[in-house]
Amino acid sequence: MKHLRRIAAIAALAFSTLAAGQTWPSRPITIMAAAPAGGTTDVLARALADVMGKALGQPMVVDNRPGASGMLAVQQLARAPADGYTVLVTVSTPIYYAPYTNSKLGYDVRRDLAMLTHLCDASLVLAVHKDVPARTLPEFLAWAGQQQGKLSYGSYGTGSSGHLVSAYLARKHQLDMVHVPYKGETPLLQDLVGGQVQWTLATVGSMLPHIQSGRLRALAVFGDQRLPDLPEVPTIAELGYHEPEVRIIGGLVMVAPAGTPAPILARLEQEVRAAVQSTALKARFQAYGLIPVGNSAAQMRQSLDTYGRVIDRLVQAAGVRLD
Repeated sequence: MKHLRRIAAIAALAFSTLAAGQTWPSRPITIMAAAPAGGTTDVLARALADVMGKALGQPMVVDNRPGASGMLAVQQLARAPADGYTVLVTVSTPIYYAPYTNSKLGYDVRRDLAMLTHLCDASLVLAVHKDVPARTLPEFLAWAGQQQGKLSYGSYGTGSSGHLVSAYLARKHQLDMVHVPYKGETPLLQDLVGGQVQWTLATVGSMLPHIQSGRLRALAVFGDQRLPDLPEVPTIAELGYHEPEVRIIGGLVMVAPAGTPAPILARLEQEVRAAVQSTALKARFQAYGLIPVGNSAAQMRQSLDTYGRVIDRLVQAAGVRLD
């Protein structure tokens, strides 16, 4: 009898899960954006909402949840109902990096989240203030080696990819310099242009106007290929750096609460991947210097392990802990 009750319970669960997939969506879906209104994450979340909403037959509404480098929004998503009516678009920091820099996150990425896709990659660019007397990365490193204790570099947040890779380069070349963290790229670039810090690693979309105006000078692209907007700037691989520590993941991701019914997750994954490859979204990504990806949920889960090992090494090298 107990065995029959167990079979009946399993069958009922399977039926309810299937039914949920067949009736979903029946009302608007919320896309939480882990960023304030008006920024890159917000703009792209709204573009996704438009394309996906049309495909799903229900409006997708963007709800901005900035704070704590995206960690606050992930905490809130992890507590949201797992019914397919709440998803999150965020930078990669709270998903890939935070588990290695903060032991008090309030969430467990693998336990509390369902991966949907890595939306896009963000190519980081190493840029220096216009008064730095270096035209290439080797020249900059040689010059910086003669300025021990006198230079500083900025990042868009402690524990961010820009911070960790910059710290790795500084340690690799035995450079004594100060790290100055900022709450985002806008204040970072204001100080870099003003000369308060001498160099940084940041996204090309945010730095391009300053590079084109001559206020900053780009020395290297941290990506697999040269950028159309900076065709003369070599990649870090072209400069002889092939280690995985300088090829770590960045960009934007979409996730849902763990426990969301499998048919709903499959439909969300299908529609978001199709949206990423749409002409409208590709143009939006490229306008911000981002490379569309739209991989599968399984590939994204695999990347958590692959890049996690590299990020752990970077965190150890930089000595970064946020708690």
